[in-house]
Parts: sequence; structure tokens; C-alpha cells
Amino acid sequence: PQGSEEAKEFVHALLKRGMPQMKDEAIQEFLTRKALVLEHYPKKKTKQKRKKAKGFTAKQRRELRLFEIEPEQQRYAIFLPLHELWKQYIRDLCHGLKPDAQPHMIQSKLLKADLHGAIVTVTKSKCPSYVGITGIILQEFKHVFKIITKEDKLKVVPKLNNVFSLEIDGFISYIYGSKFLLRASERSAKKFKLKGTIDL
Repeated sequence: PQGSEEAKEFVHALLKRGMPQMKDEAIQEFLTRKALVLEHYPKKKTKQKRKKAKGFTAKQRRELRLFEIEPEQQRYAIFLPLHELWKQYIRDLCHGLKPDAQPHMIQSKLLKADLHGAIVTVTKSKCPSYVGITGIILQEFKHVFKIITKEDKLKVVPKLNNVFSLEIDGFISYIYGSKFLLRASERSAKKFKLKGTIDL
């Protein structure tokens, strides 16, 4: 341990080294106050903002034709395995679709399910030319379904003013397109009302 004189000399030398521009009288004045704030400001580290990876805009996706299906790929038989995968997915989602399953529970799960691969039929429509179109859903957008028919024709069917039916293991569900104007990702988080007006 240092004596009082040695401690004073140490502090005086430390201040002299730390503040060389100050005179001895000023240093002594600081010491007589018995409190000293050393003027040392640490440099603030500037945080580098991470740039979020931006995806393509809708215009860029159209220009790159990312969602377009080539004509040689527009064949019903190619997508039958997708439909088989979809059926297995729905069975797992609904715990086997047992005969004693409650229809409203299955319906509520189908409303939020991914429909890519489902076989649907347009049963009602304000435009008669859409009625009877049956095929596998290849793409679902906010306002339309893209459906491949058994005749290997790609149909773009609007959701608005159309009623679709889909059947799996004897259970038939109806989709009212006017209430279904959502993207698949948004639909999975939406709460649907079981009761309400049903119209085209």
C-alpha cells in the first residue's frame, strides 16, 4: 500500500499525463475539491444496419414470367401425383377423415388448407361458361385459381361470383369464391365466420 504522499504524487502524475494542457495550479485546484470527473468519452460504436433482402416486385415477376407454366408442361397427367400428395396432406390435416368426423370441423380446416393439387369443380357461377370446369388447382392467387383440366387446358377462373366444390373420401366441401379473396398465405391466418350470408 502507498503512503499519502506517494498517492498524491501518483494522482498528480496521472492528471499531468492525462491533461497535459492544464497547469499545475489548475490540477491542484481540482484535487482540493476531492472530486474529479475525467473527461473521457468512449467512442460510440455505430451499428451497421442490416439491409433486408428485397424480393422481386410484381412487375419484375411478370417480366421474368416466374409464375407462368410452359405450354409443354400444361398436361393433366403430370399433376396427378401432386393431387395424390394433396389428398394425403388433407387426410393428415383432418386426422384421417373418419366417418364419425364432424363436418364443420373438416370444413374449418379445409378453409385454411393449401389447395394446390386439389381437384375442384365450378358448380355455380354468374358466368355460365365457367360452370362445369373441373381440374387440378395449379396456382392460387388472391383473385383467381389456375386450373388444369383433363383436356390439358389451363383455365384461369376468377374466385369472385363463383362457387367451387371439392371432394375427398366422400366428403364434399363448397368454396364460395367471393368470401375467399385471399392469398393462400393470408388465408391460413384468417378467422372465418361459420355463419353469415352466402351468395355468389
